[in-house]
Amino acid sequence: MPRRDFLRKSVVTAGALGATSAAEAVPGSSLDGQVLAMADAPRGRGGRGASRRQLRTYNGPYAGEHNSRIAFPMGGMGAGMICLEGTGALSHVSLRNQPDVYNEPCVFAAVCVKGIGSDGGHVARVLEGQVPTWKLFGPPQTGNGAGNRAYGLPRFMDAEFQARFPFGMVRLSDPALPLDVEITGWSPFEPNDADHACLPVAGLEYTFKNRSKKAVEAVFSFNSKNFMPGNGQVVKAFPKGFIFFAPGAEDKPWERAAFCAAATDAATKVNCAWFRGGWFDSLTMAWKDVQEGACFDRPPISEGAASPGGSIFVPVNLAAGASRTVVLQLSWYSGQSNIRLGEDPDGGAQQDPSPAMQFYRPWYSSRFPGIEELAGYWRDHYDTLKANTRRFSDCFYDTTLPPEVVEAVAANLTILKSPTILRQADGKLWCWEGCCDGHGSCHGSCTHVWNYAQAIPHLFPALERTLRETEFEVNQNAEGRQVFRASLPIRPPVYRFHAATDGQLGGIMKAHREWRISGDTGWLRGIWPRVKQSLEYCIKTWDPKRKGYLEEPQHNTYDIEFWGPNGMLTSFYLGALAAAVAMAEAVGDEQHDYAALLEKGNRYAEAELFDGEYFIQKIQWEGLQAPDPTKVQTFGGGYSPEAVELLKKEGPKYQYGKGCLSDGVLGSWMAAVCGVGQVLDKDKIASHLKAVHRYNLKQDLAACGHANPQRPAYACGREGGLLLCSWPKGGALSLPFVYSNEVWTGIEYQVASHLMLVGLVDEGMEIVRVCRDRYDGRIRNPFNEYECGHWYARAMASYGLLQGLTGTWYDATTKRLHLRPTIKGDFRAFISTATGYGTVGVKKGKPFLEVKAGRIDAQEIDLKA
Repeated sequence: MPRRDFLRKSVVTAGALGATSAAEAVPGSSLDGQVLAMADAPRGRGGRGASRRQLRTYNGPYAGEHNSRIAFPMGGMGAGMICLEGTGALSHVSLRNQPDVYNEPCVFAAVCVKGIGSDGGHVARVLEGQVPTWKLFGPPQTGNGAGNRAYGLPRFMDAEFQARFPFGMVRLSDPALPLDVEITGWSPFEPNDADHACLPVAGLEYTFKNRSKKAVEAVFSFNSKNFMPGNGQVVKAFPKGFIFFAPGAEDKPWERAAFCAAATDAATKVNCAWFRGGWFDSLTMAWKDVQEGACFDRPPISEGAASPGGSIFVPVNLAAGASRTVVLQLSWYSGQSNIRLGEDPDGGAQQDPSPAMQFYRPWYSSRFPGIEELAGYWRDHYDTLKANTRRFSDCFYDTTLPPEVVEAVAANLTILKSPTILRQADGKLWCWEGCCDGHGSCHGSCTHVWNYAQAIPHLFPALERTLRETEFEVNQNAEGRQVFRASLPIRPPVYRFHAATDGQLGGIMKAHREWRISGDTGWLRGIWPRVKQSLEYCIKTWDPKRKGYLEEPQHNTYDIEFWGPNGMLTSFYLGALAAAVAMAEAVGDEQHDYAALLEKGNRYAEAELFDGEYFIQKIQWEGLQAPDPTKVQTFGGGYSPEAVELLKKEGPKYQYGKGCLSDGVLGSWMAAVCGVGQVLDKDKIASHLKAVHRYNLKQDLAACGHANPQRPAYACGREGGLLLCSWPKGGALSLPFVYSNEVWTGIEYQVASHLMLVGLVDEGMEIVRVCRDRYDGRIRNPFNEYECGHWYARAMASYGLLQGLTGTWYDATTKRLHLRPTIKGDFRAFISTATGYGTVGVKKGKPFLEVKAGRIDAQEIDLKA
């Protein structure tokens, strides 16, 4: 088949995945993953024609218009973030325990090449590509000309970005200079080494190659205004670098913070005393130093006003054809905060007096007393941490899985580098749902959102277990009721609102997952009484007659309550019951009826909730223990007089009824990825997922006339996406659940993963492509999938794609490695367990495991293709 015809066919049919050879599937290869613009393609039902997009290689470089919005997070989990943009710029500087999305201080690296100008003079360039045009008008400060930015300084003409998480690479080129430049930004990350992955540090490496036939004499510089705000801030000396230090006010200790930049070269010079003056004097004089190829030491200022900034200089002399790398080590320290979230049961009267429990403090503050110690540790361990991080990255990308899948998984691992994640001084994980521009979005490690996220339990299972311990030991009261949002600092909560049905039942399945991943049955025995108590509360609250299905109003991830039995939350119930049966057996608890409830629930759901094609909701609001819907506590206000009239005609607001819900069998997917095994009949599950793909996936929202009165920016206009719900058989409600017309990447990924698990690989791959096409760097940042905030946790459902395609599951309790691939033929894929990571797959029809770090005690590999 001609290459163009193959590519065209791969778009229209979602690819001949099973026939793809290992050589073709290498990530970033010149063939696999390329998609042609298909503006002339026919549009089938509902705008289901091929996506209108330009040629781009999944998991490959971002160049041209695709390198407009890239901001690649660097930093530690729960330790702050700096983003490396696709041009080489640094932005989104969020160092003080909260996001600061528009914080782009005047920070830039530069190079001056001596004696190459037309007049024999020097030529200087900022080590960045051209400023994306969207930055010039509209964002904060641009109305006044974007002062205090370095946008007006000369830059390299071209930039290209490529990600190999956690490494981001920028390639710069300019015909006016004899140098090719590659910038590599990274921060430590290796599975099961959580402490090093939580360091507030980043590395920047600038590699210069002399492509000319003459020797080059140049000077590298890193230049920054002091961007640590507050009274009394100073620039301090540090070996081969400088520290920006803000002491903070006496009554505001959380303002005390520091930032350190240091080089490693023996010839490094540091200017700690920028020119002091008005208007634009300091930047003007700093650029003058760059242009002149300056390279000098200047000590910190001891009298008068503080230095406006600092510069690091490193001479770079290259023979013809030679290369050299300059290493820059960044670190920061903001050891206190004024963040305290959640109510106290006693109104705060008995508030813990210890500073660590009054306000959030980051984990690293318990390890390092200050910036000097932290920066010194980073300097001393840099090479080892880089080697370990590179080992992980090379292993992760040593795969034959489709590049769009690798891209989707890796892109969302950057969430772990974002301010979405926090880690307390005692080591416990606590998370936002995502990030607003200047603060976190939706607090408390929200259980119904974090259900979807599958990365941390496999990469850092010990950290994930701290979330379970918070849920069952801190957030659960004596009757088994959980709050679904943890306070910060983590402490006993106030129980004012509904428990989250999906969050609490999902937690039971996740407890099963953590047990199987860790192999620690002792841990399970310790937590089991609380898990059982939680399940009994769920039964009493939502299935009080122990029928095996849920009918009382069920609060869920859509921030509303579903009234009556439905496929989505009943599948959660069945998954939790199945998990409880397995856990009870492991600890020797026979005092339960969970197996009987599971059997009854399966029978009911398959007979009454399956409409012959997909699972639905039976709206029920009368004859329940719950009061009238107008009297039930809910988000978004009560019932207006016109809403009461609607209630009489259609039932409670915000239901889905006969709709085809993309999350309609979410609990079965949760059970599968948590090692419980799917619940409900497998053929009916497959039928439901086929219907979701058929009815909810739109390749062109404009072409199908989709109306979204909710939050349209996640997918809009000519873009494609998987709708949360549709009503293909009629029965659409006047006020369906509040997000029903939106597109969420986390749901796209869980549906795609579930499709793959049941063997519908092409359909799953089509959803992945449509999703990643929206995040191709032109309109959105490929490394920031957002929902209710940037770097939204639900998007880490993409990690489940690995399990979807390979069926890989290591059970540490039995030391058995299960492989259930739904892709054809041989393959290689990444695996991470509680004790090690490596590569798993099939070679010449036989399973194999290659351990790259730690150990994986797989005494048996069980392959069923």
